[in-house]
Amino acid sequence: MRPAPYEQGKRAFHEESGMGSMKTRSFLSLIVSFSVLLFLSSLFSSNPLTVIYNGSFKLWHPSAGDQTVINDDCDLFEGKWLRDHGGPAYTNRSCRILPESQNCDKYGKDQDFVNWRWKPAECDLRRFDPVAFLEAVRGKTMAFASDSVGRNQKDSLVCLLSQASIGIIVEYPLNLKGDKEENQITNWYFQSYDFTLMLLWTRFLVQEQERVVNGTGTGDFDLHLDRVDTNWTAKLPLVNYLIISSGHWFFRNLYLYENGKIIGCVYCGQANLTNYDFTYAIRRAFRTALQSIDRCEECEGLVTLVRTFAPAHFEHGAWNTGGYCNRTRPLNETAVRLSGTDWEVRNAQVEEVERFRMEKTKWFGVLDVTKAMLLRADGHPGSHWNNDWNRGFNDCLHWCLPGPIDTWNEMLLALLRKGFSDV
Repeated sequence: MRPAPYEQGKRAFHEESGMGSMKTRSFLSLIVSFSVLLFLSSLFSSNPLTVIYNGSFKLWHPSAGDQTVINDDCDLFEGKWLRDHGGPAYTNRSCRILPESQNCDKYGKDQDFVNWRWKPAECDLRRFDPVAFLEAVRGKTMAFASDSVGRNQKDSLVCLLSQASIGIIVEYPLNLKGDKEENQITNWYFQSYDFTLMLLWTRFLVQEQERVVNGTGTGDFDLHLDRVDTNWTAKLPLVNYLIISSGHWFFRNLYLYENGKIIGCVYCGQANLTNYDFTYAIRRAFRTALQSIDRCEECEGLVTLVRTFAPAHFEHGAWNTGGYCNRTRPLNETAVRLSGTDWEVRNAQVEEVERFRMEKTKWFGVLDVTKAMLLRADGHPGSHWNNDWNRGFNDCLHWCLPGPIDTWNEMLLALLRKGFSDV
């Protein structure tokens, strides 16, 4: 079924003419002129007021009341989820490119999970304003170097950017390359703002090779921890803003190499190999990736953010052993621990960023989503996705669109507004 065209806010201006005195006409002329000025102001304001109803959803668009200023010292990543019935910024009817695998509404997921907003402890997080974002990145290129969860964030950002404020049309981007294969570099170009959004596909950030037996992939990988995956780093000279992330691919049998020689493994259990913890592999991979960025001589002015680990929420099994995620509201903070596997991965990522921030040769920061997403077990597709090719498995790893993953891009916009100071 072809998606319906997205709706945009409209405002009509009507004039009534008639016979009257010169004084009346002058007064009316003054009123009309003032109204036109207000109208033009609304066209070019980044925070016009409009609420659009689309089916059963109330779509939110930037309002004049959404003016909360984020203090430079406000920690965006420490807070809680609060009830909010303002509605999502888009739906599966207003975003034409929304992937079937994250189209949870279409496949029957109860949509109450969208009625929550992240509230930082010491400030408010503005709702996403597509025009403000595009103005901030005018003439720039932003890239996500990541796996399918990073692609999930990219898809969220494209949906958010493709929504229009009243009087200002934010065009659907031109897809310069297809998104059919995971290893393709997908470019989205917003012509009016000369802004390019890129997806640089990489599973581990470093060089990898899947082990094959009798022509079939085993799911086990050889990782060269000291050799960066050049498929994504080759594009760095084109990029102004880079968001890198990885993590979920490390939870499998991995054979680790340094200086071209095997040094051990993760989860392999072979007696003749040193067994390493998964966090060692993650830490080394991020160190190699950040080191490659830091040494890039053609990357002057590059801003790099590490998006921290976003946890999966499989319960009573793994993805292939009947695990599911059927929560209907965010978890209570007392139900999660800022420890364990998810937090260990997050800490390894943050610590590697801090290592390079100390040297200050390039700009590195953190988009720290881990705590917020630990609480959102309700935000995954679960069984509500187009899983014809993988029937019977629940997706408790990726995130519904719209959904809590949109908060990542609200945080990203907040960092753009702040100028990425001290993140």
